[in-house]
This record gives sequence, C-alpha cells and structure tokens, in this order.
Amino acid sequence: MNSKRNKSTFCNRFPIELSLRGQPFWPWQSHILLLRLLRFARNDIRHLIYYKLLIVILLLVGSGVVQARIKLVALPERAATVIRLDNPQATLIEEERVLTLQKGLNKVDFSWKGVSIDADSIRLVALDHPDKVTLLSVSYPPNEAALVWDISSADNFAERVRISYLLSFIDRLITYTAIADKAETQLDIKSFLVLRNFSGEDFDRARVLLDYGEAFEQGIDHEETKQMLFLKADNVPITKIWTFDATKLPWDPEQLENRNVGIPVSYRIVNDTESGLGEFALWGGKARIFQDDGHNSTIFLGEDVANLVPVGEKMELYIGDSRDIVVTQQKMTDTQINIRRNNRDQIVLFDTDEEIVAKIENFKDSPAVLTMLQHIPGQWDMEKCNMQYKRKDAYTLEFEIMLPARTEKGPAVKELKMHYNRRNVRP
Repeated sequence: MNSKRNKSTFCNRFPIELSLRGQPFWPWQSHILLLRLLRFARNDIRHLIYYKLLIVILLLVGSGVVQARIKLVALPERAATVIRLDNPQATLIEEERVLTLQKGLNKVDFSWKGVSIDADSIRLVALDHPDKVTLLSVSYPPNEAALVWDISSADNFAERVRISYLLSFIDRLITYTAIADKAETQLDIKSFLVLRNFSGEDFDRARVLLDYGEAFEQGIDHEETKQMLFLKADNVPITKIWTFDATKLPWDPEQLENRNVGIPVSYRIVNDTESGLGEFALWGGKARIFQDDGHNSTIFLGEDVANLVPVGEKMELYIGDSRDIVVTQQKMTDTQINIRRNNRDQIVLFDTDEEIVAKIENFKDSPAVLTMLQHIPGQWDMEKCNMQYKRKDAYTLEFEIMLPARTEKGPAVKELKMHYNRRNVRP
C-alpha cells in the first residue's frame, strides 16, 4: 500500500501539461529512457542517485516544453520584401514568408523590436492555399511589441504568406534635374527617387515600388540613403512664360519710384504623350534647372519645388525674374450700386460696378507669353472683357496673353480691360 501511495504521490508532484496546438503533453511520454528511470525509481525509491537523475531530466524536458510554448510556431526569415512608396504619408512594407503549418490550430508569433510599426496595420494573407488556411483571430500580448495569430489549417502545409504593415521613418523624396537647350525650346529631364531609411530595420534585398515607373531591386540598411534614376525624357518641348499675379505684384510701378518690377519667369512642361511624357502623374519635388551655354557646358538658372502634375496638366519650373515685360494696372471705376438699407436707413447690402485696365509692354526682341492672374472676391458677374480667360476657381481668372516682339518704334503693347459687378457685398 505504501508503495502504491508513494507512486501516486511521486507522479502528482510533476504534472507538466502544455496546451500546444490543442494537444496535452506529458514529459515521460517523450523519452523511453525517462520512462525506464521512472519505473526503476518507483521500484526502489531508496536509490537516491536515480531519483536525482530523474529530477534533472524532468527539469530539462520541462524547460524545453515551456520554451516551445513561448515561441509557438517560429516565424521564418522573409523570402521576399516589397517597399511600397505609393502614399507620401506612409510606407507600406510587404513580406513573403513560408510557414510550416500543421493540420488544425496553429499559433504564430510576430514580434518586432527597435522599429515603429503601426500594430493595427499588420495584415496576413495566405497565398498558396487561401481556401484551406484561415486566420481566425489576432491577440496582442500586454506590454509587448508583438501579436499572435490563430491560424486554422486544413492539412499540413508549407504555406507561403504575405505579411504587410505600415513602417515609420522610411520615406522618399523626388528630385528633378532639367537641362534646357540654348534656344530655350526644349529640355532633357531626369527624375530621381531618394530613399531614406531611419526605421531601425535593415533590408538586405527589397523591391522598391513607386506608383509609376520601373521597380528597383535594392537593399538598404538602417540610416542609409540611396538615390535611383527612375524617369528620363529627352527633348521635352517647353514654353517660356511670364506670370503676373495681381495679388502678389504691385499694380503701378510708378508707386515704386518708377523702378521696374520683376515678373517671375518659368519653363512650362505639359505632361502628355506629345511631350514624351503622359504615362503617369509626376510627383512633386525639388527641381534644379540648367541651360546649355553653347560651349559644351551649362549654366545654373535656378531651382523650384514642383507640385504633383496629373496626366494632361502643366508643370511650371521657376527660373528667375525678368524686367523685359512691364505691367501697369489701374482700377478705373469702383462705385456702389443697387444699395439695400434696413429700417434704420443703414446700408446692409450693395453691388459694385468696377472696371480694371492693365497695360502690358514687351521690351524683348522676341515674342513672349504672359500668364495674368486676376482675382475677384465673392459673387460676381462679368459685364465685359476684351480678352478670353479661364476660371481656375470661383474667384480666379487666368489670361494667356501672346505678346509680339518689340519694334523699332518701341515696345509691343497690349491692354486688358475688365468690367464686372460684384454682388451682395456687405459694408
């Protein structure tokens, strides 16, 4: 009786049970040697050396089981990585890995350290057997940069999966280099992708994708910056334009002691197929513009920050100011009409009758194109205008004015006249 009681007591002292993929595990079921030692110890517990040896083996096996439960299904190294830069506000990382799944429930641990990952953005997709491998749930261990996926598998699979997440502190810049010919009729343009990695993660081999252009097979380490050419277009037609914005430039140079006012000059590029472009939108970025000096060298004209240019739209690259075109603008009429009063004879609403005249003089020996921007606030109606215009928005009018070259008699002159009424103006 005592012998049986001792056996029971001995067995109950070391119940190591692990729920791994739903299967209970008892240490002495794993090793024949352990079972033999256990039987021997039960028959003669007085052999202390065997008892101690049994304890050591139990601890070793038990520690291996606990370690297996912590690691769950080990996540293998990534087989392929894609860095997607479609969105300038966030970088999407896509990894492909091969998971060894067993039939039934699998727990897969995904953890990270030293990098800033948006945990809510992490996604897992089965690629080889999407109809037989199902993600059941996701749990987030407290105070850990980790998560655990519960994955149901219909059979034993070496499953290829895609893991995607938003990673901070890896971004990109777009830069442009443009060289105009001496006649300023066309230019050669190159665009570069500058990839900067301060995420804390090394990417030994990755496929870098923008939303257009060719993909790059590049590795990039933490704190590394790489520059890659992704767009090259030669002989792109350009138009040299001058831009007068009535809200930014003074109307009458005489108010500045007759000093000539510099008007911004730009090269205009159209993002279309006729220009050798037009396949995709051009991202905004810093542009440096040069010009061929005719002596196998270039001169630096300036730099500008270009905005996003959709297909069919225009990119304008600022190269400096010019005083070869002079604009003198005056408001000839500004009176109140259709005055409305309240019961106390106070003016509450009125319309206006306004007329603006702008004199444009070209002192250049060649023709020029002036883009003039006029702004009319509030609700308005155009009564009369001697030039065609395009409404950029509700309050902005854009005029494209072709100016002939100057003659021996003097500068070429054109006049813009606008007569309009502003409606329902409050005092």
